[in-house]
Amino acid sequence: MCRSYSLSDSLCFGIDRALRALLNNPVKTGRPSPAIDAIDARLTASDRRHAAGLMRVNHTGEVCAQALYHGQHITAHSASIKQQMEHAALEEGDHLAWCAMRLAELDSHTSYLNVLWYLGSFGMGFIAGAVGDRWSLGFVAETEHQVVQHLEKHCALLPSQDKRSLCILEAMKADEKKHQQDAMHAGAAPLPPFIKQCMTFASKIMVKTAYRL
Repeated sequence: MCRSYSLSDSLCFGIDRALRALLNNPVKTGRPSPAIDAIDARLTASDRRHAAGLMRVNHTGEVCAQALYHGQHITAHSASIKQQMEHAALEEGDHLAWCAMRLAELDSHTSYLNVLWYLGSFGMGFIAGAVGDRWSLGFVAETEHQVVQHLEKHCALLPSQDKRSLCILEAMKADEKKHQQDAMHAGAAPLPPFIKQCMTFASKIMVKTAYRL
């Protein structure tokens, strides 16, 4: 059952969750990294930089996912949708932790612009939730659809010997597909083509920027 909170409580929880996401200590389910049993192969310097760039993009994507679900949770109209958004955010918290762990293994850093990505995504999630639950669910379904396509591309772009990163991305992809299906089963409304195109455009900017920064 989803508890009801006052506005001040919601703001406090929101600030706490934002800080935890940005400091790589998200609220999560606590599942172990899918890469725990994978062999950490020796990578060339070039392959290591490339793998780190890809995993930094995915880490930033999870920062955005945290922000979207946090914003949608606050403005969701029904308790059941609030609960669904909260559960999805917990699983995205696992993804965020896994990506951060892999970046540390690759001796790299998270995006320097994560605060901006979080704020922008939170605003979009807040607005989507305020418009209505069916449209908010539609936003989730389309977001996760695009994320699955992105993860499939990154699985192919990873250096072939980087099995640890691949294990993480494959597990993330399975969760994202489930989030998409859950949103559709809950009554997601199809988004207008223009909104989908805007989402794709914003995603491309994030990917190109986070790979380097």
